[in-house]
Order: sequence, then structure tokens, then C-alpha cells
Amino acid sequence: MRIPFLARAIAAFTAVSLSATPVLAQTQTLPAPVSPTQVPAADKEVSAPLHPALWVVKDDDTTIYLFGTMHVLKPGLNWFNGPIARALDNSGQLVTEILDPTGADTQSAVLSRAVLPADKDLRTMMDDKQRTAYEALLARIKLPSAAFDRFKPWYVAVVLSSLPLIKHGLDPKSGAEALLEKKAREDGKPQGALETVDYQLGLFDSLPYDAQLAYLSAVVDEYDQVVPQIDALVKAWGNGDAEALAKQMNSDMDDPRLKQTLLIQRNEHWAKWIAERLAKPGTVFVAVGAGHLAGDGSVQDQLKGLGIKTARVQ
Repeated sequence: MRIPFLARAIAAFTAVSLSATPVLAQTQTLPAPVSPTQVPAADKEVSAPLHPALWVVKDDDTTIYLFGTMHVLKPGLNWFNGPIARALDNSGQLVTEILDPTGADTQSAVLSRAVLPADKDLRTMMDDKQRTAYEALLARIKLPSAAFDRFKPWYVAVVLSSLPLIKHGLDPKSGAEALLEKKAREDGKPQGALETVDYQLGLFDSLPYDAQLAYLSAVVDEYDQVVPQIDALVKAWGNGDAEALAKQMNSDMDDPRLKQTLLIQRNEHWAKWIAERLAKPGTVFVAVGAGHLAGDGSVQDQLKGLGIKTARVQ
């Protein structure tokens, strides 16, 4: 399990982990991360137009757009244009993975899911090699070795993965969903969700501890590659290069438990939701993480298995 898989997981859950930082701060003393607003002015300038991929599923009276998102982005990226803007404008509803990832319900869900049982301690769950590498990373980034002892490995992995992204200026407030939701609110469009925050957190929480520890160890080992990998993903996303996204995001998901839980199972559920939604007239804009719309086992693959065709719009 190398950085391509980690990049997909990081992108999917960074918004949740960042929103939970106040909870973490109340539980243990940690240095404040660099604010995403502290980005050099040049990074805030509007970029050249980007063209992320967009698909459509339709029948005689229903149209469902499928848009692959990046959950965290730098401010000023110019991707909401052309077919994507027109598709949302023509849609009667916006549907995303979850609603309100920064609300009080998220913090409550994180706190209930992320804390270890009283008889467990994170570092004592690690083998000697894992513990040595983990403590060395915490020392390098100036966190106390006991900073996360009371938290489950999956949560520590997500939080540690988030820190370099924050410092790099990536911000869930600039992510694709944030802009889409803002546009939908301005236009008075109803919004829906495919999952809840608690369900998403529960996916990680349901993994056996050995799989969680392997995930955390991969984050520790490849901590310095997180930012370059995300930069590569954003570039492929902006170019609409679904094949490159699939290769970078999903090809190295070498633990079948993780792939089934975090990718395939969810794609199957979403494809069934789309199939059921086709029975109702109207136009819907569905926005989910880009890794779910690329590669083997993608939402499109699951729809094909249900006899439903998708077409590339952009």
C-alpha cells in the first residue's frame, strides 16, 4: 500500500479530519497547524481554465451527471466552467458524498469513532519497527511522542496526512464540493447526500487493527511524498485524465480489505442509488471523489454491470 492509495484516502477524508481538529485540541495539546489562509498571494490568483472529467447517465425523462471531485484544492483554480457549470445550472438537485463535513455532528462522530478503548494504547499496538519510524516522524514534525496515544490508527493516519496538505495551502473550503454547494445554495437548489459522516468514518473504523496500522505505517513512511502526489493528482484531475487518476489513486491499493471497504463496496452502493434514481424524472448533479469514477470497479463499471450506460461529456 503505497502513496497512490494513500492519496485517494487523504483526499476523501481530509475535510473530516480538519473539521475535527478542535476536538483533538481539546483532548491533547498539539501545535496549531498552518492555516490554509496563509497561502502566498500568487497562489490565490485565478488559474488557466481546467477541464475535469464529467459523465452523464440518462433515460427518456431523467438525466444524472457524474462529476469526479477533489475534496481539497488550492484557492483560485478555475475549473467551474463550460459543461460542468452548465450541467449544474440545468440540474434540479446537487448530490454529494456527505453534507456539512464541518458541523458539530462531524466532531461528535469523530470523537465517538476515533478514540481507542481504555485498555489500548496506540504505540503499544505497534511492532518495534512501526513504533520507531512513527516516533521519529513525530519528533521531526515537532509533535510529542504521546500526542496520539489515545487514538485509533486510522484516525492518526488521516490527521498526519492532512498536516502537509494544510501547510501546502490545500483547503477543503476551496475543494470542489464547497464551490458546488455554494452555487447550489445561491440558486436555491436542494442538496442531498449518498452517505453520512458517521458512515464514512465507520468504514475506516470497521477495518481490523492490523490493516489500520499498515495504513498508518504507510503514511509515516511516505509522509514527504504526500504533497507531490496530491499535486500530481490535481494536475491529472484538471486535465480530465481519468486513466492517470485511476493509476495514481487506485492501482496500488494492495490490501483487498481496504479496496473492498473503501472503494468497491461504496461504488456498488452508489451505482444502485443511480439506478433507482433513474426511475424518477428530473436532472441531478452527482459529485463524488474522482477516484470513484476511474479505473476497474468504478461507479461506471458497476453501472455497466447493471445494464446502464454512461457517456463522457467532458
